[in-house]
Amino acid sequence: MAKALVELVEHAFPRVVISKHSQHGDDTVVVDPAKWHDVAAFLKSDPKADMRMLTDLTAVDYLGDEPRFEVVAHFYSLAKGHRLRMKARVGNADGSAARIATLADLWGSANWLERECWDLMGISFANHPDLRRILMPADWQGHPLRKDYPLQGPDREPYQGRLS
Repeated sequence: MAKALVELVEHAFPRVVISKHSQHGDDTVVVDPAKWHDVAAFLKSDPKADMRMLTDLTAVDYLGDEPRFEVVAHFYSLAKGHRLRMKARVGNADGSAARIATLADLWGSANWLERECWDLMGISFANHPDLRRILMPADWQGHPLRKDYPLQGPDREPYQGRLS
């Protein structure tokens, strides 16, 4: 059924799906970050998708790539029992311009998930109602899950790769 969801998204948003893949039975669509919110709203409201549950939202740091970060959302339909993963790439190689639309207006659970993502990875969510630190102290410098974050804390040298 998830494959049908990918086709549903492709049909509703021509030229927005950048890529798609399936692994271990989980289907994924990678979308244009400018349409992130639109695709998510469609997945929630369209009766064929009926994705009423956002089960997770996180990010991956691909240090050295551009766009550097991949924002990942997992959706589930309680009524239909199917799921879909949606991804979008954001941010420059130096970590700047890591910004995407919030999903907090669609799913209340996105509020804290996006705050965690911002706190630990530094990805900003446009129009988020309360984007502030949730795990780290308010005066913490930097975002500790970024791959270039200093291993021993904010006053140390950034990680440069494996030591031999």
